[in-house]
Amino acid sequence: MKIAIVTDSTATITQEEAAQYGIKVIPIPIILDGKVYQEDIDITTKQFYDMLKTTDSFPSTSQPPIGELIEIYENLKNEGYDQVLSIHLASTISGFMNNVISISDRIEGLEVIPYDSKITVRLMGWLVLKAAKMVQDGKSLAEITVTLDQLVASMDEYFVVDDLNNLVRGGRLSNAGAVIGTMLKVKPILTFDNDSNYIIPFEKVRSMKKAQKRVEELFKKALFDADYPIKPMVIHANDAVAGEKWRHELEEKYPAMEFEFSYFSPVIGTHLGQGALALVWMRDPESL
Repeated sequence: MKIAIVTDSTATITQEEAAQYGIKVIPIPIILDGKVYQEDIDITTKQFYDMLKTTDSFPSTSQPPIGELIEIYENLKNEGYDQVLSIHLASTISGFMNNVISISDRIEGLEVIPYDSKITVRLMGWLVLKAAKMVQDGKSLAEITVTLDQLVASMDEYFVVDDLNNLVRGGRLSNAGAVIGTMLKVKPILTFDNDSNYIIPFEKVRSMKKAQKRVEELFKKALFDADYPIKPMVIHANDAVAGEKWRHELEEKYPAMEFEFSYFSPVIGTHLGQGALALVWMRDPESL
């Protein structure tokens, strides 16, 4: 069986990685000032954040048209693929996953398996890369999904957000959570709820530095509790200086660990807003 790996642009898979591992990346549309942009195709992350400084409108995201999705899978079938593992951002923050599910049985002669990563950003990218490497190693679809399930179960993520209004306006967080954060003038720490997988306020801390310290405490506990190697990463929303500073501080505290550095792409930046920072981690994919 010939297996294709498909994902979306929020995974921040580079063009080099896509070419090396044969990954098909579907761009997610962003709407800004009434114009539709394809993430990483006709708008870069830098261009997006630069435009946010001058726009009067609130950016939003959309879904790739169903017809385009069907065409992508049809093309993969024509290229000789028998199966497609389509790994996408959490269904609790986007309707994209449900669209993939709705058409997964429409391509005659091609088995399309939608896989909800329950996350997004580079954490999802790690899942995608692991799946693609396993395909190259000749692993079966069943073996790949079992491994991905193990990695997903090990994931944890904490986002420190400057302003909750983007999440509320984008429908990713209840208005009550934003009101509380605004009234207290705190830096909220957000995470994905383990049961519902929706983004929820985890704690509210009165400064960015204290919020980062609290996240570091959670990371330290995770390291203590884990019986497998952890792979961590710092992510920033258009504030590479603050992100690099935090990364450097963490690597000084954990000299044996390498902290990957990444960014919130336009689609995710639309909802988190500028200045957000995150510390995320999962089991090191190379340990499986």
